[in-house]
Amino acid sequence: MRTIASLVLATSALFCLAANAQYVKGNEAVQSTASGKKASTPPVPASVGKVCAANGTCYAGSWHMVETEAGLVECTEAFARAGSCRTSTYGTQKLRRLWVIKKGQTWLQCQYPDLGSKCVELFARPPANLPYDALQ
Repeated sequence: MRTIASLVLATSALFCLAANAQYVKGNEAVQSTASGKKASTPPVPASVGKVCAANGTCYAGSWHMVETEAGLVECTEAFARAGSCRTSTYGTQKLRRLWVIKKGQTWLQCQYPDLGSKCVELFARPPANLPYDALQ
């Protein structure tokens, strides 16, 4: 009986964690308006090449978790260009992830969906922009 109660408690805690982590508290890229949610994404630098499709085989790095007006998506790049994103599998599939967050005028890549985790500036020069991904 104790094992079943522990299992139920652990499952509900994981469900709550997954549900609550579908957004990042303090992410200024997402704003609630009277007509719904408004989200912005990082600007695409001119030096960025063609899109690596989220459903393609060209990508082998960490997934960028980006909040959009459609909700949380995982992308092959931080800019969330058309074709580079897919529906989030966060909470159901373990992948290497980075969280794209805006704080003030600065775009960050964070290790977890938390501004208190290891974050680096998205547009900083290397090696200062090397992110800390995590299996999540």
